[in-house]
Amino acid sequence: MSKLIVYLFFKCVHFYKYNAIAVEVLLGHGDCHVIIETDCKLNKEEIEDAIKRIAGNVDSNIRIVNQDIHLSNNQEGKIRCGDNGIFKGVPTSEEEKKLSAIAREIYGSYPYDGKYILDGEKLIICQSNIDNEILKAIYPKAIINPLGYWTGGPDVDTGATNRKLGSDMGRAVTGGGLHGKDLSKTDVSVNIYAHLKAQKENREIEFSCAIGDETVDGRPYSDIVEIAREYINSIGGFEEFAKWGLI
Repeated sequence: MSKLIVYLFFKCVHFYKYNAIAVEVLLGHGDCHVIIETDCKLNKEEIEDAIKRIAGNVDSNIRIVNQDIHLSNNQEGKIRCGDNGIFKGVPTSEEEKKLSAIAREIYGSYPYDGKYILDGEKLIICQSNIDNEILKAIYPKAIINPLGYWTGGPDVDTGATNRKLGSDMGRAVTGGGLHGKDLSKTDVSVNIYAHLKAQKENREIEFSCAIGDETVDGRPYSDIVEIAREYINSIGGFEEFAKWGLI
């Protein structure tokens, strides 16, 4: 939920090509707290509308502050790495593909909170706001809601933007986080680049970089940002990326 809100900001703001932004969202129990570091001019009303569209009738607390001057100066004149980290890409396994397909199938009919575990042939489905018998009819061999019926949404759980990094990256749990930052940040673009290269070469990929670096993997960092941008556009934009991560 919180990740969807973060990436609506990118749609609301009408970003120029290299605007920088870092967002943190905490959503739960009827409240949504948002802290934004950016030099862009944002419209709070558009952000509030996005929050209500996704999370419903929650109280929003939005704070916008200027980005750190050193980080801003780092992008003057040339696109340079905007963060430090070690980033890893791993080929997606057949098990991960199967689990992703199950999650998408369920969400297509029941767009509520859910968690899914697949261990060989053992499938556990924890899905909110649905009668267990409905899912049992679709997945007769699965373990459905072992603790019983539960309700999902912003009234029962809280989550900060990058809390679910592991589910977004599959087995490639890595430095930084995919959500809440613009494409100039390495923990967005280099994570995406490493993932794509791992799929193409069918092997684990690892990169490291520091703030201010102008090259990664022997190529200009601006090229990597554009590769990440093309990937985001190819899947339908940041909001779709926020729904499913890299798998």
